[in-house]
Amino acid sequence: MQHDKVLILDFGSQYTQLIARRVRELNIYSEIHPFNKIPTNLSEYKAVILSGSPNSVRGEKALHPELSELRAKKPMLAVCYGAQYLAHFSGGEVAPSNTREYGRANLSYIKGDEIFFEGINEGSQVWMSHSDTIKKLPSNGVLLASTTDVENAAYKIEGETTYAIQFHPEVYHSTDGKLLLENFLVKIAGLNQDWTPQSFVEETVAAIQEKVGNDKVVLGLSGGVDSTIAAVLLNKAIGDNLYCIFVNNGLLRKNEFENVLKQYEGMGLNVKGVDASQRFLDALKGIEDPEKKRKAIGNAFIEVFDDEAHKIKDVTWLAQGTIYPDVIESVSATGGPSATIKSHHNVGGLPDFMKLKIVEPLRAIFKDEVRRVGASLGVSPELLGRHPFPGPGLGIRILGDITAEKVRMLQEVDAIFINGLKEWGLYDKVWQAGAMLLPVNSVGVMGDERTYEKCVALRAVESTDGMTADWVNLPYEFLQKTSNEIINKVKGVNRVVYDISSKPPATIEWE
Repeated sequence: MQHDKVLILDFGSQYTQLIARRVRELNIYSEIHPFNKIPTNLSEYKAVILSGSPNSVRGEKALHPELSELRAKKPMLAVCYGAQYLAHFSGGEVAPSNTREYGRANLSYIKGDEIFFEGINEGSQVWMSHSDTIKKLPSNGVLLASTTDVENAAYKIEGETTYAIQFHPEVYHSTDGKLLLENFLVKIAGLNQDWTPQSFVEETVAAIQEKVGNDKVVLGLSGGVDSTIAAVLLNKAIGDNLYCIFVNNGLLRKNEFENVLKQYEGMGLNVKGVDASQRFLDALKGIEDPEKKRKAIGNAFIEVFDDEAHKIKDVTWLAQGTIYPDVIESVSATGGPSATIKSHHNVGGLPDFMKLKIVEPLRAIFKDEVRRVGASLGVSPELLGRHPFPGPGLGIRILGDITAEKVRMLQEVDAIFINGLKEWGLYDKVWQAGAMLLPVNSVGVMGDERTYEKCVALRAVESTDGMTADWVNLPYEFLQKTSNEIINKVKGVNRVVYDISSKPPATIEWE
């Protein structure tokens, strides 16, 4: 089935992925491409959205997309930078703003009888994020909406299906943002809303069967949502020709290896568990640098996985749980407008010598979509609701060098924290939680004795996609009980702190 597609051109905005996700929430398929790498086959796309950008259209480094094949030929929605670009280079005027146009604002004027603003009333809250402002509309520009401080908050171009807004409809703070996108995509551009989890499953299973045929496929399972849903989809498509390998790298949570293996076997998957804990600990001996630790863990995994894959006769395909943000970020790293923060363990991590063809059932969808697909496949809510856990595991939550004793200590701390969140009914209100073992010893008193032991930091964040995150305001009573339990039960720890940093500027993990 051919779905209507929306092309999103990325100018480096931190919100570009959000635009794509909002469009998909409307059951419309969207794709992100860097503004300077526009796809050649434009007939596939029925509408175009231009994203925001940290750049200024007035600067020497203004980003210039080649819009001649798109402008006035397809319905176009220009957001923030896009709106200013269309104005500045089409007869309008963009100037530095006198007032700081950042944060919440309310629409003070909306032009009547406009399908674009159908169902949206004056006073509706929108989110601004720009230092320039449109002083004069472009040629044939028609004013559609204003806020108290921003006269030209929205406009359209007469004679084209081109709309432009200086606010961000994709963020939650824009109350009617989703409705505005729906008005543009469905009522103006005429796109069908047929991109659903069920349609994704049917089409993906059919595509896997066509691509793989009767070949054997090997997949490394991690216990996480992505690789699990990839396995269930592949299993639905090719059954016993899927060989899953679950490696214990010695850096998993307490009892996770045994528990997850049982869970997988209960799901009817063909899984082999491999305990390679010692091999990973040996590879990490004496390494303190976070990036070197990631690489050592990645290399050890490749070696173990390769050894196991060679034991299966005639395997021709390697399956990976790559999801769409991994794909976007890997493109950004090679010439797109966004920056890369740390090396990714999901994309391109396996070496040429494996000589296997790649199949990635989830590479077109976001994390929240993976969960919706999993639900439509009947995967248990408990497994779908699992917090994300980093590929290098506790290896990047133990700051400094890694030893078996430190791993044991952190596993105990982590178990107390995570089990406590579940007992208090807090686990599902948190996007991700974990404990960090700090390379710090501090003085304490236990009984009549002076101690000089480790400090652990607890971290819990709220997020939708991990791109941004806020720390969670956990109840003091919970933190108090958890701290007491950790210090009383975990030998070697005498101090517990709670991390109240948001992302940005901090990252979710400490390494």
